[in-house]
Amino acid sequence: MTSTQARRMRRPVLQAAIDAGARCTKVDPDLFFRADGEPPATWQAQRAEAIRFCHGCPVRTACEELALRDGDGNNRVDDMVRGGRSGYELVARRELQTQRLKAAVTADEASDEEWKKLTAAAVKLNREARRMPTRSGGMPHQAELQRQQNQKITKLAAKLAVVRAARRARTGWEVAA
Repeated sequence: MTSTQARRMRRPVLQAAIDAGARCTKVDPDLFFRADGEPPATWQAQRAEAIRFCHGCPVRTACEELALRDGDGNNRVDDMVRGGRSGYELVARRELQTQRLKAAVTADEASDEEWKKLTAAAVKLNREARRMPTRSGGMPHQAELQRQQNQKITKLAAKLAVVRAARRARTGWEVAA
């Protein structure tokens, strides 16, 4: 994944990529953080090892992008490595990309709202599909009730498909994997 691709992705996609492919899931997380009271020379060697480790990771750019969006790093204390960058480097990159990161975080937040709406529509479709149409006095015949329910399910499924297709196109995933 390139840094350009990572920048275009929304938070859930970045996180899913990291969860699925990060090399660091198999090592002690303490490698990436400075311990309290750790001497500078020890931390420098550990930081260099962590950065080398990150540079071989297939999702390093996604990790770096999330670190930038999360505001990781501190310009006063060098105490972490994320996405192959030290805390100082993350702060410097974030300062250079302030506007882009602000837009990305805003889009992430909007995407989260859209995701909630998409999930709610899927739940509504599921409920409707499992509901058994029942007759009561003066109601249409059972077959007519079933036909009406099928029409409702078809409309809900079509709305869901349109939202999913738009989301995929917007994020560069036009074709489902």
